[in-house]
Amino acid sequence: MNIQQNTEAQRMSFWERLYLPEIVRGLSITFRQMFKPKFTRQYPEERWEPLGSYRGYPVLVLDEDGERCVACGLCSRVCPALAIEVQAGETEREKERYPVKFEINMLRCIYCGFCEEVCPEEAIVMSKGYELVFEDREAAIFSKEQLLVPIEQLQDRLEFLRRYK
Repeated sequence: MNIQQNTEAQRMSFWERLYLPEIVRGLSITFRQMFKPKFTRQYPEERWEPLGSYRGYPVLVLDEDGERCVACGLCSRVCPALAIEVQAGETEREKERYPVKFEINMLRCIYCGFCEEVCPEEAIVMSKGYELVFEDREAAIFSKEQLLVPIEQLQDRLEFLRRYK
C-alpha cells in the first residue's frame, strides 16, 4: 500500500501537491457567482410549475374506467421507508383485484420513485405536487380517495416515464 501511495505522490507535480491551483479555481467560481444577477421568486404570487421529470408526492392514476391499480402490492414491498399499505379485494370485472385499502404515509415517504418504477400498470406516479401541510400525524396518511388523480392532470409525467423507461 505504501508503494502505491508513493507512486501516486511522485506522479503529482509540485503545484498539485500544494493544492493552490485548485483553491484558486474554486475561489474564481465563487467570485463569478457573486456578481451574477440574483433571481428571487415571489412564492405565493409567482408559482413554480415543475417539469415532467419532477418527482413530487406519489398519487394514484384515475382512468376513464376507474382506478388502474390491481393491488399487486409491489409498491408496498419495494418502498424503503415502508410508507405504503395495500390491501386487495376481489372484483367481478375483468380485473381480478382492486385495492380495498391503499394508504401512503406522507411523513414517511422519501419521494424516491421506486413505487412508480415497479408498478406494472402505471397506476402510481409521482405528481407535480410539492406543497404538503399537516396539522397532525393522522392528516399525513393519505387514503385512496385522497390519492386518486384524473389521468389528464398526469399526462406529462406519464409521457416522461414512457419516453425514459
